[in-house]
Amino acid sequence: MLKTDSIYTLATHLFEAEKQGYSVAQLSEKYPEMDEVTAYKIQDRLIEKKIEEEITKISGYKLGLTSKAKQIMIGVDEPTYGVLLENMELEQDKPISITPLIHAKVEPEIAFVFKKEVKGPHVTVAQILDATKYVVPSLEIIDSRYNGFKMTHSDGIADNSSSSRYIVGDRFYDPAKFDLRLTGMVFKKNGEVAATAAGAAVMGHPARAVAWLANKLYRVDKSIKPGEIVLSGSLTTSITIEPGDHFSASFDGMGTVEAAFVE
Repeated sequence: MLKTDSIYTLATHLFEAEKQGYSVAQLSEKYPEMDEVTAYKIQDRLIEKKIEEEITKISGYKLGLTSKAKQIMIGVDEPTYGVLLENMELEQDKPISITPLIHAKVEPEIAFVFKKEVKGPHVTVAQILDATKYVVPSLEIIDSRYNGFKMTHSDGIADNSSSSRYIVGDRFYDPAKFDLRLTGMVFKKNGEVAATAAGAAVMGHPARAVAWLANKLYRVDKSIKPGEIVLSGSLTTSITIEPGDHFSASFDGMGTVEAAFVE
């Protein structure tokens, strides 16, 4: 277990890397003793620093490693989560500059917005759907602060699970009107189909990933609050963003969310 001073130092290290737009070595290379619990403590301190210095507040959470393939690749058996802040949300009708980012990628997701608190320890899919005010198509921009986007499980958690920015569509939907497992999605890059998937690509049901989050948060005395948004995890592999790229994700019965990127 790392000392409190070390946790603060490493959180500041990651904060400055993101702020200045440069990548750093994996924390685990110097601190192999950094476990998951310590990594989430670093994440907590990183978020505290962002809130203090960027004058923002928490808007919700994001899930990572929700596909079995990604979990096997990293060598873990469960997802990770990161924290979303209000200043991470972008508008889909405005071009997005990638200059402040290090090596950004984009992912299509189903976002959940909550009308009541959800708290573990035994939250179910049905409870998540009951507590959800609406679902909405979203795009998440991820951006690791590590060299080459390479990291261990704990490294990724400490870096707020590679969170960076997010965009949500402008139409919102009652989740009771959908079988989110079967909701199809077409992900396009510059007008060409890059991938297709259905909601079941995320842990069999995207609400199952959100239920996992609620139960995980309970262990550290946290919960999903009314009004918060949760990005439930990518339905496809992420795609690297280049200047001039345009991405869209179209969901059956739920419309399209899109984003254009510039230098």
